[in-house]
Amino acid sequence: MIVFGWAVFLASRSLGQGLLLTLEEHIAHFLGTRGATTTMGNSCICRDDSGAEDSVDAQQQQAENSAVPAADTRSQPRDPVRPPRRGRGPHEPRRKKQNVDGLVLDTLAVIRTLVDNWHWASRDEGWLDVVQSLIRVIPLEDPLGPAVITLLLDECPLPTKDALQKLTEILNLNGEVACQDSGHPAKHRNTSAVLGCLAEKLAGPASIGLLSPGILEYLLQCLKLQSHPTVMLFALIALEKFAQTSENKLTISESSISNRLVTLESWADDPDYLKRQVGFCAQWSLDNLFLKEGRQLTYEKVDLSSITAMLNSNDVSEYLKISPHGLEARCDASSFESVRCTFCVDAGVWYYEVTVVTSGVMQIGWATRDSKFLNHEGYGIGDDEYSCAYDGCRQLIWYNARSKPHLHPCWKEGDTVGFLLDLNEKQMIFFLNGNQLPPEKQVFSSTVSGFFAAASFMSYQQCEFNFGAKPFKYPPSMKFSTFNDYAFLTAEEKIILPRHRRLALLKQVSIRENCCSLCCDEVADTQLKPCGHSDLCMDCALQLETCPLCRKEIVSRVRQISHIS
Repeated sequence: MIVFGWAVFLASRSLGQGLLLTLEEHIAHFLGTRGATTTMGNSCICRDDSGAEDSVDAQQQQAENSAVPAADTRSQPRDPVRPPRRGRGPHEPRRKKQNVDGLVLDTLAVIRTLVDNWHWASRDEGWLDVVQSLIRVIPLEDPLGPAVITLLLDECPLPTKDALQKLTEILNLNGEVACQDSGHPAKHRNTSAVLGCLAEKLAGPASIGLLSPGILEYLLQCLKLQSHPTVMLFALIALEKFAQTSENKLTISESSISNRLVTLESWADDPDYLKRQVGFCAQWSLDNLFLKEGRQLTYEKVDLSSITAMLNSNDVSEYLKISPHGLEARCDASSFESVRCTFCVDAGVWYYEVTVVTSGVMQIGWATRDSKFLNHEGYGIGDDEYSCAYDGCRQLIWYNARSKPHLHPCWKEGDTVGFLLDLNEKQMIFFLNGNQLPPEKQVFSSTVSGFFAAASFMSYQQCEFNFGAKPFKYPPSMKFSTFNDYAFLTAEEKIILPRHRRLALLKQVSIRENCCSLCCDEVADTQLKPCGHSDLCMDCALQLETCPLCRKEIVSRVRQISHIS
């Protein structure tokens, strides 16, 4: 489970016991907001203040050498009597810079196991320190690096106009800057990731003001072929997020960005998984955002004749990107996006495979009709009693929002994960490159039928599904069925429309006056208690735990028979 907003991560292990100085307290201490912290549960980090003079390089090496810092001084209880050593004064910025850098690296090192609530400082100076540190120290090779940038910036309050102006002056971005330090792409990748996060958080005039001519020139220069693919990827994602504001979208479109993207979309099937991500995002942008005159939309030309089961574009959370052939999905939002497939199984033995395109946090497995996906609250596959998921990044199995470790190594780009559902024996078996884990049976205490292949994605994650349209890489030894052999989709059901085409169709649909405000199909015949709101159907109401209008907890749902026509 990934919880964005107040709770950053839920995982299986705590990082210490007793009186520990939490990471939040360190950040508050160094950003000048001591006393603004709150208790963060059992998981925290204890940094030894006596080592605060260590260099950034030493801290970075320590973080890289230990994925979970349980064996060093940070895991030892802090002496409750000895107060923390006083940091350098404001006239000595060097130590402050090193401490913020170390905290960012600490977060990256423990992000797989952190359980926390974060409340951030609101001072402009502190916010600028954190942003600059994120750009400076997040390493290129860590698969969770960009996600950490998103997590930390999401927990900061919205920056003030003065802070944004100061950041723009500090970065001083333009096309020439994009060409500098080309041999060290981490800085440019992190800069683009920060800009994308800010564009996503801001709206209207603030977003328009941030996209200065210099920043636009910088991001467009990063898209050139001589750039590192990961720099190209995050520059494109940043431009996508800026384009969420219509005026920015027009400005970016006028820069002839579509001409550059046409070249990059040819990478969508590249064997290099980093280039493949660039190609996927370039193609998605050309279909959904930066349209090119005379270019045929991908869904109009893709061959779907051999595909009878795919990801369900009508049963997906709002920000997930799905490929036109319906078998590849990607999340670039800060929320935890989920999707189910189009085919449901009730009996027998079934198998499908997933190719890992990115090696970060995804929860992939099986869900049912009753599964609840709350993308902004961070609930996905494996976070209720009706689903179970495999997490190859954190090496966990998820069920009912609880996790347990598994023995597979961390997955990496190009790995194949297999998912076997045996409804005869009531068990699920997960495979990594053909190596299987012991069966999982917890979910069958709640449900025994109605299963879909399903997945949830953390920020900047992508994978490809194989439901049997092509040969499996590691088919299990037992007899099984594939979705593609038994499913059926009409030609119309196979079409995954770009967003602008979908919106155009929705505008043509007439909606009944008394229809459910969520599905728009059924009559709104259900009242929620205790808040009293009653513009939902019973099917939708049963999938909610809080009222979508007032956010009050739903205690009961009452069908109003008199409202049924």
